[in-house]
Amino acid sequence: MRVFKKNDPKVIRAWTFYDWANSVYNLIISTAIFPIFYQKVTKDYAASNGLVRTINGESVDMVRFFGFEFVNTELYSYIYSLSFLLVVLMVPILSGIADYTGTKKRFMQFFCYLGASGCIALFFFDVTNLELSMLPLFLASIGFWGSLVFYNSFLLEIADKEKHDQISAKGFALGYIGSVLLLITILALSQVFNVMPIKYAFILVGVWWIGFAQYTYYYLPNSSHYVTREKQRNIIWYGYRELRKVWNDLKKHRRVQWFLASYFVYNMGVQTVMLLAVLFAGKEIDWIENGAWWESDKIGLIVSIILIQLIAVSGAYVLSNISRKLGNIKTLMISILIWIICTIIAYFIHLPLEFYFLAILVGFVMGGTQSLSRSTYSKMLPPTDDTASYFSFYDVMEKVGLIFGPFLFGFLEGVFGNMRVSVLMVMVFFIIGLILLYMTLQSENKSNIQESEVC
Repeated sequence: MRVFKKNDPKVIRAWTFYDWANSVYNLIISTAIFPIFYQKVTKDYAASNGLVRTINGESVDMVRFFGFEFVNTELYSYIYSLSFLLVVLMVPILSGIADYTGTKKRFMQFFCYLGASGCIALFFFDVTNLELSMLPLFLASIGFWGSLVFYNSFLLEIADKEKHDQISAKGFALGYIGSVLLLITILALSQVFNVMPIKYAFILVGVWWIGFAQYTYYYLPNSSHYVTREKQRNIIWYGYRELRKVWNDLKKHRRVQWFLASYFVYNMGVQTVMLLAVLFAGKEIDWIENGAWWESDKIGLIVSIILIQLIAVSGAYVLSNISRKLGNIKTLMISILIWIICTIIAYFIHLPLEFYFLAILVGFVMGGTQSLSRSTYSKMLPPTDDTASYFSFYDVMEKVGLIFGPFLFGFLEGVFGNMRVSVLMVMVFFIIGLILLYMTLQSENKSNIQESEVC
């Protein structure tokens, strides 16, 4: 049996490598290839089946889903919101069981294989049978976000808190690099050499995810470092009891409460942008069909996505270094301020070059915001053996926000017929998040003053 030691470089490297494995879902399925594929096939289907409608003077492409008509991208938003709802309901149960029985890695594997299988099943996507075809997208989302609950909670076990910023940033950087490599490979095979239909990309994502995750599973401990607990009559509800316990524990830590509130709001904006940026660019930017390569949506969208991913690698490290000088909260406030600027720009832009500039800004703050958020929470937590429960609470906060973010984005598009009003809603998320981060900082300063007075 392999002996597990904290701060073991091999274990830390294996943990960060799961970002390399699963980030291909985030880039190719939820951000790049599949959204473009989905928008194209639903747009063509709407045009050939009389499903183009006019809403507030805007021409929109509709789809039929269980007998109801939705704007194509509106339905896309709703499917993601529903998947987050299920994760919110399910993961507290499973993470509580995982902490109680010491089987976090087993649950992480289950969700990994569920998500990867969903990606592979997207190969059979058929716009004429949308009810069944959206199911793999739904399952892939559940698998990705469900596995992250258990993955994130390992961070507290594998390394000391002062190393969390650097380790978290390394994980995100590996994820961006790996996902871009697979994306470039897919584009080369499907667009340059024309030897692979684009739907095979979804199979490659699933195989990549499962295959590279094995390195992580080989080194991560098989069971959590948990304290022997009294037997519970009803272990199913143990997770919810643990969440209530976590909430009661966090009431003693005002700073953590303020941070979670801020994270809940600003992360709605971050994840909504990541999920729907490509769909926004495809609909709201004035791409030129026969213009230069950078003016065409077929190439321009992919180039902008690659640009975002590559810049995100450096952005994660830059913000991590800034946090060493300014602290995590102040650095997060700077990144959220940049996010607000991004939404203002997004509301007004129409030209491809303007979108490329926006992509550079988004890429810079995207990786750093996610990385710092994860490590900030882990460093704020009080000493605990219930790491999965604490990160389950963190992820529940995140997913509840993600239920509302994409849902409201799609709802506003359905009402107003364009995505620009939805962008203003995202800006509001960031403004409120920035205010709450300021309250977190004030709470932190008060805590430091009280500690110095005691000393």
